Amino acid sequence: MRIRTLSEADWPGVAALEADAYGGSSLLEGRAALESRGRASPSTCFVLDLDDRIAGYVLALPYPAFRYPDLSRSERNVFRSHNLHLHDLVVAEHLRGRGWGRALLRRLTATARSQRYRRISLIAVGGMETFWAAHGYLTHREVQLPPSYGQNAVYMSTALQGAEATTRRKQADVVRVPRP
Repeated sequence: MRIRTLSEADWPGVAALEADAYGGSSLLEGRAALESRGRASPSTCFVLDLDDRIAGYVLALPYPAFRYPDLSRSERNVFRSHNLHLHDLVVAEHLRGRGWGRALLRRLTATARSQRYRRISLIAVGGMETFWAAHGYLTHREVQLPPSYGQNAVYMSTALQGAEATTRRKQADVVRVPRP
């Protein structure tokens, strides 16, 4: 098992994992939308490779803080932002609970730091708020999310220590939600 940068040949496996994870829900985006997010930032998208089979993935792209991708359409813009939005992290069901999600997150976080991102944001779905909180993500309940992200979805973010002198102590000063 290894974590590596996502390649063009990986998209069928990524789309299959997404369908398994979100099939029948409003979170299912489909391959075209996933690929558009991957094209926005190929260096921050990774797969968990198990004997040349995709067993997990993480897709992240630069996005303005407190904004998030529209699940009903593909990405049309590539943003320049100091915020990296972790759009999706999925591990195959039979491999969950073995630390692979944490390993994908560690790889993404290290990459975000090396690329000088200041923050990572995400939307916790499907009851995963506790997982993300345990990894230092703070909840921003004031950010209104569309119903497509599911019931109880919450916007969360974390400051990256050592990135451009932004520290966790200063996080409260950095977090400002733009008015709609």
